[in-house]
Amino acid sequence: MSTADTVHTPGVDYRDIQDLARRALAEDLGAGDLTAALVPGDVTAEARVISREPAVLCGAAWADEVFRQLDPEITVDWLVADGMSVQPEQTLCRISGRAQAILSGERTALNLLQTLSGTATTASHYAAAVADTQVRLLDTRKTLPGLRSAQKYAVRCGGCHNHRMGLYDAFLIKENHVRACGSITDAIRTARSTAAHKPVEVEVQNLEEMREALAAGADIMLLDNFDLPGLRAAVSITQGRARLEASGGATLAQLRDIASTGIDCISIGALTKHLRAVDLSMLFD
Repeated sequence: MSTADTVHTPGVDYRDIQDLARRALAEDLGAGDLTAALVPGDVTAEARVISREPAVLCGAAWADEVFRQLDPEITVDWLVADGMSVQPEQTLCRISGRAQAILSGERTALNLLQTLSGTATTASHYAAAVADTQVRLLDTRKTLPGLRSAQKYAVRCGGCHNHRMGLYDAFLIKENHVRACGSITDAIRTARSTAAHKPVEVEVQNLEEMREALAAGADIMLLDNFDLPGLRAAVSITQGRARLEASGGATLAQLRDIASTGIDCISIGALTKHLRAVDLSMLFD
């Protein structure tokens, strides 16, 4: 596909892609790429990006945008789409155009691909662990600064789901909010009068707090560090009157046991914050 086209990235504003690519290029290029300038401006080249390890690809649109901003005449032909699994030494895309621009964009494009593919790959491991259950695995706001919409997209590519995008699209009343408001009931009442159409989620530390949140009309309860008997009790008490979300550093090994309690969701900060970039390389042909 040409960089003049846009890779389909559902749920991501193209302006976010443009802005991230622009900022990433600016911090790398500064006043100009000294080394790429050694290559005559009219020299063209062909290159390919390969994976050095098994992964789930994510970030094609961001890589495209990097090269588009450097030279709209560069073409990028993707052989793999976002969300697809790749193997070591597999070619992900082929790039052709002015050698100077390809060289200048190489690291920025790979950084974005590696980071987002790393997020998608991590999410895919977690999703696979509960693939035969009804539980939904959610990300959190523990994303890398400036990469919120990109990492949230990568989580979806990996088979998991998004929690709220930011502080603006849902209430999440936590311990400090409760202390500032006076009580769980007061916090929920104020939320309903402030923005009645927004979902109200309340973090609770025990079953007593959960009962108060349920009586006050919370839509979702975030069960913070509940053990398995506590999760089962919460499911029994609520009986579907509110959604239940388990939270508290759940590991891959714990997911199935947590899912078996009957809760609706598990939120996992590690999907985005415990990131290991995928090993990718660009090779000139």
